[in-house]
Amino acid sequence: MSQSFSAAPRIAALFAKIGPALLSVGTLVLAWELYARISGISPTTLPAPSRILAQAIQQRQALFDNTVPTTSATLVGFACSLAVAFLLSVLIDFFKPLRRALFPVFIISQTLPLVAIAPLVILWFGFGLTPKIMLVALVTFFPMLVALVQGYESTDRDISALLSSMGASRMRIFLLARLPSSLPYFFAGLRISITYAVVGAIFAEYAGAAKGLGIYMLNAKNNFRPDLVLAAVLISALLTLALFAATVLIQRAAVPWERLDAARKS
Repeated sequence: MSQSFSAAPRIAALFAKIGPALLSVGTLVLAWELYARISGISPTTLPAPSRILAQAIQQRQALFDNTVPTTSATLVGFACSLAVAFLLSVLIDFFKPLRRALFPVFIISQTLPLVAIAPLVILWFGFGLTPKIMLVALVTFFPMLVALVQGYESTDRDISALLSSMGASRMRIFLLARLPSSLPYFFAGLRISITYAVVGAIFAEYAGAAKGLGIYMLNAKNNFRPDLVLAAVLISALLTLALFAATVLIQRAAVPWERLDAARKS
């Protein structure tokens, strides 16, 4: 009995966190379902959520087979993006003129529309994994780069001065002060970037691929099956949510002092 009483506050706290999101999403899905059923709109125009879910279950093997290459391209491309963003951020932090030289180029790269650049990348590098990795990296590295550079600059000057007075080298100051200070900023940029990663991979597949959620959506669209298109969209949304949740869990493990500060304030 005491265990059930002790678990009650945890359940209440969990519901307080996820309850509003579940309520809003549930209301939207219910309104969509009612409209699709009552309005008499054709399922080939707007399928009901129940139909989409039924088709997703029925086509689960095909969806799984196409989700695997999309996930692979997303993870590999995002890993490359993370490595490039970190290396560039370190170079920019150590050599300040690089920021003025490179940031305009990076900003221009973010203005390139994926719908235009994806076919060109496929044309230049073929239908393999390489163009997908490049497109995922293109759309995800900039938020992480900006977040890291901003995080380095947020370092307390007194800490840097103290370490310098104790004879610490610039690299040691970076490792002991500037890098830890950048972690909250970095994870904010990471959460933004991870939401773009799946979209970048799907756009690359949409432009040209043998398998993947992008090519699955394209085939379903050409066959006038919006229910299958939306089933693939559902899978891509769930994949994005799973990756976002993974970044939150990694942040909780890597930056434990944030939770301690939040608990102290509450």
